[in-house]
Amino acid sequence: MAVVFLLIGLIVFAAIGVPLAFSIGASCITYLSAVRPMFLSMMPQRIWNGVYSELMIAMPLFMLAGELMNTGGITKRIINFCMQILRPIHGGLGEVNIVASMIFGGISGSSVADTSALGSILIPAMEEKGYPKSASAGITVASSTMGMIIPPSTPMVVYAMVSGASIGALFMAGAVPGILIGLTQLVLVFLFSHKNGWHPVREAFNAKAFWHDILAGIPALLMPVFIIVCVSGGVCTASESAGVAVLYSILVGFFLYRELTWKAVWNALKKTLIASSSVMIIIGFTQIFTWILTIQKVPDIIANFFMSMNVSRIGIALMFDVLILVIGTFIDVSPAILLLTPIMLPVMEHYGFTALQFGAMMITGLAIGLVTPPVGMCLNACNKINRMPIIDIFKGAAPYVLCNVIVLIAISVWPDLTAFLPRLLGY
Repeated sequence: MAVVFLLIGLIVFAAIGVPLAFSIGASCITYLSAVRPMFLSMMPQRIWNGVYSELMIAMPLFMLAGELMNTGGITKRIINFCMQILRPIHGGLGEVNIVASMIFGGISGSSVADTSALGSILIPAMEEKGYPKSASAGITVASSTMGMIIPPSTPMVVYAMVSGASIGALFMAGAVPGILIGLTQLVLVFLFSHKNGWHPVREAFNAKAFWHDILAGIPALLMPVFIIVCVSGGVCTASESAGVAVLYSILVGFFLYRELTWKAVWNALKKTLIASSSVMIIIGFTQIFTWILTIQKVPDIIANFFMSMNVSRIGIALMFDVLILVIGTFIDVSPAILLLTPIMLPVMEHYGFTALQFGAMMITGLAIGLVTPPVGMCLNACNKINRMPIIDIFKGAAPYVLCNVIVLIAISVWPDLTAFLPRLLGY
């Protein structure tokens, strides 16, 4: 009954418009004041312990690296590089959008940053080349979901903190699902382009422009390769590689591309401070929330409920997929990871799922929530770019989001899709 009181408090605070982080905190304070007032003095310590983690240093640093990429000319070079290598393929900017998202996701670790950075350049360009507004916006937001799946990934850092899983192994577990999503979306864009005639005008091959864009794009492409190799190979930690990514972005932006300014660095620092602080507040209050649930033995109750259903391993996987899709529609990624992992991970491990497979399933499923209303952070980011109604953007993205759902089901049913790379690298 006490737990119901806690959950009702959370729903009420959220319903009246209190930000989610403070809704969680207010519901916890209300619960402890009414039920266990002697524990109120422990809240500051619990909140501090929740965010005081060396691993969490990686999160704001990856965010900062993504911001510096946008203003330092790296994003533009990625797009130009993709346009050159995809010249022979019909569909033009649609394929460029998806491949650029795969590369960008390997640097920033954020789907929202992907939408904002690539969308501001590619959405107007796609519309100019004849793509419908809904298709250009839909492809952009759907492909940006790879940003939090392909390593490095900011949500994987959060999940690693909660679950205790190796961040390097998690990065590798997300690589195959992220690439599969990109490949299936590429095929779908090609088919739609062939059907609807979304083909760019063929231009004469310019060898000088080709090699200029290829060579200029190589420094931008080296960053994700460096991050993945260093973290997966044990050369440095995720936090150290994030710091190197920031330094690399500054050096390339200032001295190679010469587009980065100190004013842009200052603005990037301010944006990162605001974005990372909001996540840290959520993490701190969620630690209290999950602690209360543990005291009330909610994880054990839920685990016993699922185990009493006597369903198969595939059945429990599909049930979890549905659960994560529903929750991702209403709750943002980091709070969902922090709330669900302590409850569902023991259940899934009982059915033979590893922490790596569970993490890949959760993050792949929650990525879909970024492009589904009403929360849909990528939808909101895209709305700021092209001013289309969120529902229209979602309609344009829906066919491509089905690729994400197919991959989610695949990694739920076949563990080797997430275990192959970590096992190959000795995790």
